[in-house]
Amino acid sequence: MKKRNFIRLFERKKSRIDSRIKRDYIENGIATVHCCISDYNDIINTYSSKDQESLNPDFVDFLQDAAGPIPDECPLVLNVIGDCLSADEKKIIKEIIRDDFSYRLGLVEKEQDHEFKMFIFMLVGLIISGLLLWLTVPLDEVPREIFIVFFWFFGDRMFEYLFITGRELRQEQRLAGRLASIKVIFSDTYKKMHYTEEQISQLYAELDLEQ
Repeated sequence: MKKRNFIRLFERKKSRIDSRIKRDYIENGIATVHCCISDYNDIINTYSSKDQESLNPDFVDFLQDAAGPIPDECPLVLNVIGDCLSADEKKIIKEIIRDDFSYRLGLVEKEQDHEFKMFIFMLVGLIISGLLLWLTVPLDEVPREIFIVFFWFFGDRMFEYLFITGRELRQEQRLAGRLASIKVIFSDTYKKMHYTEEQISQLYAELDLEQ
């Protein structure tokens, strides 16, 4: 039997994420995430008390995982499928989804503000340590090594913010903002969504009002 290099085959395997997203989520530029539930607490955390409800962590993970790869330019609609909800529970679910992700957005914005302040601090430190390196050229190598360490430390931290931390925080901010603005609808059974031009215009109008 011919020996095959499966590792090479796996490495050459191509992703089909774009076609999967278009097939499962996007219709006329609107992305719909379908969520099947059997109980109110599939969405609302069982540990939260009345008037202080919060989202079920498993539901949050599901929604973030589903919405994350969807292109940013597509407005999001959450279709909650199940005939187990009262009118009051539907209202609460809409409010808590909006409030919880708005809260998450605020946390990300605070983290961004902190990281930007750290970036400015590192930039000043890099400039000062660079100047000290230049001014101490005549000195022996040993004293200059301290400034070299500081120079590389500040530079490394700035590089991390510019190309790693800052990018991740911007992605988190966009996702939290999109989920805080998600339109929630309810269905008794699953059906593929087809949006008319009027529905699309209405959805965009609702998003504009939230800005």
